[in-house]
Amino acid sequence: MGGRTLRRWGAAAVVAAALAGFATVPPAAFGGTVPPVPVTTVRPAAAPLPAAAPVRVRAAAAGLDSGLVGLGLTAGGALAVPPDGGATGWYTGGPTPGERGPAVLTAHVDWDHEPGPFFRLAELVPGDLVTVDRADGRAAVFEVQAVRRYAKDRFPTATVYGDLPGAGLRLITCGGTFDRGARSYTDNVVVLASLVDPGRGPV
Repeated sequence: MGGRTLRRWGAAAVVAAALAGFATVPPAAFGGTVPPVPVTTVRPAAAPLPAAAPVRVRAAAAGLDSGLVGLGLTAGGALAVPPDGGATGWYTGGPTPGERGPAVLTAHVDWDHEPGPFFRLAELVPGDLVTVDRADGRAAVFEVQAVRRYAKDRFPTATVYGDLPGAGLRLITCGGTFDRGARSYTDNVVVLASLVDPGRGPV
């Protein structure tokens, strides 16, 4: 296991605690036994791409069109959060979107009482497409496989961040009930997606 993978797992262990202050979403796969991540897609899987920084993420089904900023870890080892409600962050210690393994994007769903980039993230359903534009001019297109909600104190790190045979994408934000005392929502919403060939399969 390389250093990059180790850093990704370090962030994975604390990402749920790092995200705070997001909108309520419908429950999905909540509590109990964690269902396995789907391994198939409607469209054919695409071969992983070389590393290249992502610059924009788009998902028409969720009204998502957002620039991207790199995120590292805080001094406490937690995944940093986007500095405001305008951009989506990507974890620079893990794979870039399109590389083999799970690339991680995270964003606020609301900020200062205004919708954030991931405000409608939970509206995505299996089969929807998420496109990440990259600095090398290529677009990595991912097909949504599952949309789930997990309690932050039961976040399934291995399920969400485990190594993959191909290229995957994880979009993470918060949901559930807002705890006014903690100023945080109780759960995480996670979209799990896989790199596909968008030209072969449904539009």
